[in-house]
Amino acid sequence: MAGWRAAIARRFEARTGVPTGPENVTVTAGGQAALFAAHMAVCDPGDVALMCDPFYTTYPGTIRATGAALRTVPTRSEAGFAPQRDDIRARAEGAASLLINTPNNPTGAVYSLGVLSGIADACREADLWLISDEVYDGQVWEGAHLSPRALPGMEERTLVIGSMSKTHAMTGSRLGWVIGPPEVIDGLIELAHGTTYGVPGFIQDAALAALELGPAFEDKIAAPFRRRREIALQGLADQALIRPVASQGAMYMMLDVRATGQSGAAFAEDLLERRRIAVMPGESFGTAAAGHIRVAMTVDDAAWEAALKEILSHAKELCDA
Repeated sequence: MAGWRAAIARRFEARTGVPTGPENVTVTAGGQAALFAAHMAVCDPGDVALMCDPFYTTYPGTIRATGAALRTVPTRSEAGFAPQRDDIRARAEGAASLLINTPNNPTGAVYSLGVLSGIADACREADLWLISDEVYDGQVWEGAHLSPRALPGMEERTLVIGSMSKTHAMTGSRLGWVIGPPEVIDGLIELAHGTTYGVPGFIQDAALAALELGPAFEDKIAAPFRRRREIALQGLADQALIRPVASQGAMYMMLDVRATGQSGAAFAEDLLERRRIAVMPGESFGTAAAGHIRVAMTVDDAAWEAALKEILSHAKELCDA
């Protein structure tokens, strides 16, 4: 496992410039196990753990499973769903941690240096641990992925979540990691001994082989999503009924459907009933994305383009009714 941990460390250091060794890495049974382990490391029962709204659907249960109380930090569609320093500080009283996700699922937002600097300021001021879910770090369509662990004063208070699932198309293999200070990593290794115990060796060998293919392989995995994102932006241009929000990274797009007069939930239900197209309502990811839907760029190009046309046609039909 030491060689595998060293390979993860090399990848992270190459991408961020932050010195990272195997002592900074623990391997987990997927990114979900990494999220749970990170919160177990920094939250005691009864602590408050912050997360941004909208959020990935497993986040609330993961936090509650540690015995921590959940508190959300709202974001806004008009600001690209990027969390703001003042909103974090307003909710940080008594909190132990903050969970962020960039590139973001469900919104597709990629946090800029300015946004991350504000997050870092809030964490230092409120003495928060920052848990940074970066499983989509190889899928960036605008700008560049930045890890908050690289910011001044953040290396010692940041735990980074990573996974082979999205960047290397190894979702079913269930292999992830946490990167952080050695004293935290030591504790997480002990946690693994009492829970999952470890990840099967043949999966680690496959993941190591995949990592050794380098950035070119990750670019190949990301290419279809980059292409479909461009198809969507072109297909949704020159109209005002459906507005793509953020769409800077990850394999999802958040579409604002409020101009149709429907909620995201109603729009999604009607779309499924009338057009046989399944999307996720924004409301399923919290309250901040009400009036939006999340679409996944995980079908082939032709099906993707056809579905977008159907979604736009459905929106026009609703407005003409």
